[in-house]
Amino acid sequence: MAKHTHNPADYIVPLNVSGLQGRMLHVPARGKGKRELVFVYGHHSSLERWWGLMEVLSQYGTVTMPDLPGFGGMESFYKVGRTPTVDNMADYMATFIKWRYKRTKKITLVGMSFGFIVITRMLQRYPELTNKVDLLVSLVGFAHHDDFTFSPLRHRMYSVASKIGSYRLPAFVFRHVALNAPTLRLVYARTHNAKKKFAAAVTKEDFNRLMDVEVGLWQSNDVRTYMFTSHEFLSLDNCKVQVDLPVWHVTTVNDHFFDHAVVEQHMRVIFADFHEVETKLMSHAPSVIADAKMAAPLVPQKLRKVLSGQQ
Repeated sequence: MAKHTHNPADYIVPLNVSGLQGRMLHVPARGKGKRELVFVYGHHSSLERWWGLMEVLSQYGTVTMPDLPGFGGMESFYKVGRTPTVDNMADYMATFIKWRYKRTKKITLVGMSFGFIVITRMLQRYPELTNKVDLLVSLVGFAHHDDFTFSPLRHRMYSVASKIGSYRLPAFVFRHVALNAPTLRLVYARTHNAKKKFAAAVTKEDFNRLMDVEVGLWQSNDVRTYMFTSHEFLSLDNCKVQVDLPVWHVTTVNDHFFDHAVVEQHMRVIFADFHEVETKLMSHAPSVIADAKMAAPLVPQKLRKVLSGQQ
């Protein structure tokens, strides 16, 4: 495998876990960092979508990012007769870590949004893994359905719609009617949750690149998995079991999904200690076309010192 290129394809290898075929991105350390970082992405993701952030994190050690079942083109749990619950996602990640890091003493866990609730649930279900973690990082993660800033009506609408969309027939219709490329290119940029994404596209070239990636993400992510997990985290309560680890939690200035104060309250219930680090990023996450420079604010200076072992 080529080292230290700027092409994510050079670092992607096949992955087979729990009978499901997917991919894994493995980036060697780009500097003197010695950490073994495991990055778990969030909703609406792929390995390529997070390449810019992987370039940033690889300054602090070797970074590995596995696909989640049903996301990034990986086969879904439905293929093996299971549902994509948070518990099943957590079991999958535990299996991956026990296999991949069997002979590794310490790992650093970094979870992005939905990915962090998967990590949390994994540590709750497999407390023995906490002994293997030298640093736990939440990038705009959450812990409870009350963390969302949606109005009660919007929260209920999203919950009902995602529940319906998790069934086979509605998911099939939605995938082939609403998520076909011509329809997405025509209407997606005008939808409520996408307007902010496309507002940042200042040139036609950026707009087209952004649309190309968005179309790819919507079509590579399994609709039933996307909808089922959406419904589940809209009723999530990860506060029932404590995790004997401190957490470093990154918040953004203008996160349109979560109330930071409420997130902190819930995380303090779960974790042994809580450290908040604010970034100047003006949205929940970097653009889906973010390169390393654009993704860099998601790893603020204070967190960089921690990753470097200076704090």
